[in-house]
Amino acid sequence: MTSKGSRTNAVHGGTKRSQWGELSEAIFLTQGFAYDSAEQAEARFLKSGPDEFIYARYGNPTVAMFEERIALLEGAEDAFATASGMAAVNGALTSCLKAGDRVVAAKALFGSCLYILESILPRYGVEVVFIDGGDLAAWEEALAPGATAVFFESMSNPTLEIVDIEGVAKLAHAAGAIVIVDNVFSTPVYSDAIAQGADVVVYSATKHIDGQGRALGGVILGTREFIRGTVEPYMKHTGGSMSPFTAWIMLKGLETIDLRVRAQTVSAKAIAEAVSTHAKVTRVSYPGLESHAQHALAQRQLGAGGTMVAFEIDGGKEAAFRFCNALEIILISNNLGDAKSIATHPATTTHQRLSLEQRADLGISDGLIRLSVGIEDTDDLVADVLQALDAC
Repeated sequence: MTSKGSRTNAVHGGTKRSQWGELSEAIFLTQGFAYDSAEQAEARFLKSGPDEFIYARYGNPTVAMFEERIALLEGAEDAFATASGMAAVNGALTSCLKAGDRVVAAKALFGSCLYILESILPRYGVEVVFIDGGDLAAWEEALAPGATAVFFESMSNPTLEIVDIEGVAKLAHAAGAIVIVDNVFSTPVYSDAIAQGADVVVYSATKHIDGQGRALGGVILGTREFIRGTVEPYMKHTGGSMSPFTAWIMLKGLETIDLRVRAQTVSAKAIAEAVSTHAKVTRVSYPGLESHAQHALAQRQLGAGGTMVAFEIDGGKEAAFRFCNALEIILISNNLGDAKSIATHPATTTHQRLSLEQRADLGISDGLIRLSVGIEDTDDLVADVLQALDAC
């Protein structure tokens, strides 16, 4: 079979039709499966073959279609779909770690990721070391004693710092560590993380994969050995599997992800350029701008700036709140990757549990705004941001 392009895979990859020949993927809303005989049940529990299922927590035809499709897009051998993005992060880490292991992680992480690494893993005897993810020398120093795993966001939330996947992977593999990358902001459209050295990639499918704010979901991608030998036993017994209905929603989302993300990126760059010269904006972070400290790395690693824009408004929390409250099209929420544009004030929402010192260290000021750019008309979005800035 000839290789297919990413848009073709996003529409057709992994599709399995029933005897009815349905055009849209079928939703198999069933917890269990019936067997022709007791002998067949015994054989399936001993070893399930392709397209043989036991229980929805272990696997389901609709979920399997989503797993195969996203694996094709990511260039991974296999995938395991989870109930949420954080189930994917927790599953990827916890399934492969034990007491006495050592993890080196970037300190610029989403609040819930930090909670797992700071609070949960150390309870069970896992040592976690945090470093500046953008500093390869810091990675090299921290990895010198060896490590079991490294973990980082390829583009950090919310300040949009880029971690050099290829550079970190070389250092991590030399130290005997597997490389686990949270790739949400990079998206499956721009990601080439596995080819660049990542062993495991995790996504919150809630974000760009669904892309329309409908459902929670996540996915862990990697080698077939890791997914089926390490992740699956942990996830199926601890209950973090994706539901069939959610998998169907994610399949529908994948059909349009390339179109949506590329359109969002065009608008994100236009907004970043517009706010960069505004008198009330003191700092803009967008990897698609040449002013971004890691612009060259972003172009080499992703080829684009992505759908997110972060900027700091002069005047702190009060000015940031006035900006948010003056928006007419862009909505105030804490989600991202949606077809609708969303403004978030990280210091009081997604990262509010961090101490003042931690937020300052990560560049999350009281005036910082994170924009998730949607698919509305670019000119309308730019005008909305500028009028809101004028109002604050």
